[in-house]
Parts: sequence; structure tokens; C-alpha cells
Amino acid sequence: MHDSQPVPGPIAHGPDDAFAASTLATARPAAPPEVGPAAETSHATPGASPSNKPADASRRLPTLYLGHGAPPLLDDPEWPLQLAAWARRLPRPRSILIVSAHWATTPMAIGATTRVPLVYDFYGFPERYYALTYGAPGAPDLAAHVRGLMPASEPVAEMPGRGLDHGAWVPLLAMYPAADIPVLQVSMPDLDPRHLFEVGRRLAPLRDEGVLIVGSGFMTHGLPFVREYMLGRPGAPAWSVDFDLWATEALQRGDLDTLFAFREKAPGMPYAHPTVEHFAPLFATLGAAVTADEAPDFTIDGYWMGLAKRSFEVR
Repeated sequence: MHDSQPVPGPIAHGPDDAFAASTLATARPAAPPEVGPAAETSHATPGASPSNKPADASRRLPTLYLGHGAPPLLDDPEWPLQLAAWARRLPRPRSILIVSAHWATTPMAIGATTRVPLVYDFYGFPERYYALTYGAPGAPDLAAHVRGLMPASEPVAEMPGRGLDHGAWVPLLAMYPAADIPVLQVSMPDLDPRHLFEVGRRLAPLRDEGVLIVGSGFMTHGLPFVREYMLGRPGAPAWSVDFDLWATEALQRGDLDTLFAFREKAPGMPYAHPTVEHFAPLFATLGAAVTADEAPDFTIDGYWMGLAKRSFEVR
């Protein structure tokens, strides 16, 4: 574990970043010591025969946590195929509810329930990425149900003009490219793991109604420290590998208390998450799981530009 302490200052984002700037800013850690590349571990998800049968109330959908990447992931030779194969193995959802690292508001907010423009919350990329579209139908009935599941102590705002951000539409383009499944995005009300877990618990009944609940983030997200990996260096820095393995082991044990305390307990911090919004959706995913304390099914692993893209589903 690195023992350097964060120092004040914003995280720099520029044209060579792999991801959009977060809507939440915290302290930036000092630069980590030099580390060598880790052995590359990227395992393609085996292909599967398409199921895509409509979900019904007798078959509960899993809940997902996935690494969403930036638009360039759609050009990756492996990752979009892994996401597509994952979607084919799932029962076809009636609708999709997504919690993205790129939207946090207080109170929790519900996004557009009609087709509105996407949020292109990234900059410095080739123009073709800003021409991508994802015209999935809105989900007004799902929005009403979400509001009904929240207690009076969890107020819900409405932002009808807020379209899907890239944490939602980039992975959905790979998983459900026909854009024919209604999608609703809701914001994170804060970054408190236990609170997000409770929000997930409130949303869990939706899974019995054919709703696929997705937490979209990234298992490690130390953007300021992976420039050389963006430029082609293979593998991943030690802090990324250490955090990924630590989180995997905690998830396999079902050790929620350890995961809740990741800021203090996880190796690789704060480099793995100088800001924590990309890990936070994991807690909504776990909260929506009936078996949050059981080992998930890890569907994707390996590294992309030095960052752990580990993704999983839980029942």
C-alpha cells in the first residue's frame, strides 16, 4: 500500500485522458512512486448462445457492476465483444435502470423519461465520438416506480432534460446496440457506500419485474497516473493490480464491511481512486442483490490503459 497522503489540487483532465472528468472533485494525491508493469491478465469471456428471452416475474434478473470506459472502448478488439457476450447470456430485460459514476446530485434525481440528446461528458476526442447516438426509449413507468420505492427520507428530484451520460450509453451501445430497451438513469445522492447500498436495497424489487439494474463505474480509475499506459505501455501499475485483487477477494468473501471501508483499507489508495465516484456505483449494485454477501460471478477482468476493467453480476 502506498502511504503518500493526498494534497490539495484539482485532477487534471485533458485530450489524452481515457475518460471524462467526474462531476465530483476531491483532493488529488501526490504522484505515486515509479512502479513496473504488472503481468497482463485479460481473459476473454467465452461466447454463449444468445438467449435474450424476455424476463418474467418468475425469473429474477441479476444486478451488474461494469466498467464503462470512454467511447474509444468501442474500438477495442476485445472488450465490446465481452460486453455483448455478457448481454446475450442474460434474459432480455424489459427495461434498464442505470447508476453511473458520472452523475451525482443531492437529492437523488431521475433523468429523462423521453428521448432527449445524450450527454457527451468528455472532451478532446476525435469528432466521430460526438456523432454517436443511442436512441433508447424512455421509461416513465419505471421512473414512477422508482419514486414509489423511495421513503420520505429519500427525496427524489426530476431532471427531465438530462440525457444518458457516457457511463450509461457507451456500455449499452456494446451490450444492446439496437437501443430498443427502455432505459432510465438515476443519480447517486452522495458517495457514501452504506447509503448507496441502502438505495440499492430499495431498488431490488424491480429485478423481479424484468428490470436490469446496472452500476456503471470502473474498478480502478487513477487517471492522473496512467499516462504511459495510455501511450501503449502494457500491463498495469502495481496500485491498480493491488486494488483490483483486494476488491476481488473481499467480494468473494462477501465482506461488505471491508468494502465499505475501502478508503482506509484498500491497497493502492488513493491512486486507484483519487476521487471515488467510479467505485461508488458498486455499492448500489450490491445493495440490489439478494445475495450481496455471496461471491459474484466475475464476467470480465484484465486491464485497459492500466486500469482494472473487472465487471461482475450478482443474484
